[in-house]
Amino acid sequence: MNTETINWNQIHDLAKEAMKKAYAPYSKFPVGVAALVSDGRLISGCNVENASYGLGLCAECSLVSALVTSGGGRLVAIVCVDGAGNFLAPCGRCRQLLFEHGGNDALLMTPDGPQTMAAMLPWAFGPDDLL
Repeated sequence: MNTETINWNQIHDLAKEAMKKAYAPYSKFPVGVAALVSDGRLISGCNVENASYGLGLCAECSLVSALVTSGGGRLVAIVCVDGAGNFLAPCGRCRQLLFEHGGNDALLMTPDGPQTMAAMLPWAFGPDDLL
């Protein structure tokens, strides 16, 4: 999909709405994420913390779960935001999750504009490496 045909504002707005639903009583750092799926659906997720800190779920985990439970497909365009609605770079673990379900060409919005997952996670390890 061409980046000019993607409604980045719509995805950004959905990510901000998801962020408002985050459960972040410990870190006080709500995160929201939204994505366009290859079939045209929009999905979203938010972080969900836990009193046992290591068991918290990142927003991207929530997004990938929503992708799989709503029928699968490939991530095309992704926006991740912080509590102020600013673009946020996912951590390495979450970049791996996004890569797994979007591949090299999935686009992630950054303050510098959309970047491919190949740029965000160079030399990514994925399903093709397991053959």
